[in-house]
Amino acid sequence: MAEIKDNKKIKTDTKRRKSKAANKAKPGKECWATGKRKEAIARVKLIPQNKGSIVVNHRPMEDYFPLFRWQKLIKQPLVLTNSLNRYEIVVNVKGGGVSGQVGAVRQGLSRVLAKADSELRPILKKEGLLRRDSRQKERKKYGQRGARAKFQFTKR
Repeated sequence: MAEIKDNKKIKTDTKRRKSKAANKAKPGKECWATGKRKEAIARVKLIPQNKGSIVVNHRPMEDYFPLFRWQKLIKQPLVLTNSLNRYEIVVNVKGGGVSGQVGAVRQGLSRVLAKADSELRPILKKEGLLRRDSRQKERKKYGQRGARAKFQFTKR
């Protein structure tokens, strides 16, 4: 009976290994990743096509993020890895403000590129694009005007 238990343990171990291996993307297939920043969450889908288009919430990136600096931040992982026109990118982003959404899209794009091609991971990691920026808004304190700002003191 002890041998049967050992066989069951071996089977469960192989199942665990298979599930970890299934998490990696297969070449030529589309893959997903999630990015977060402040209150914003972005789901990024990478489709291997030679279009080079980025669509954010069913709109071209240039319409959704009109400022050049926002577009530059989003394209940073693609420029670093020389894969600007290699993929079609579809993004769903919600929550937070524009700055948080840009950061979430950038992190999600970095993660999905690292998932699609494992050789790109060291490049993205060196630049710090895979790390989540964990800074959050500080809460307002009672008896104050804001998180740090106080009401103006009057002597009389």
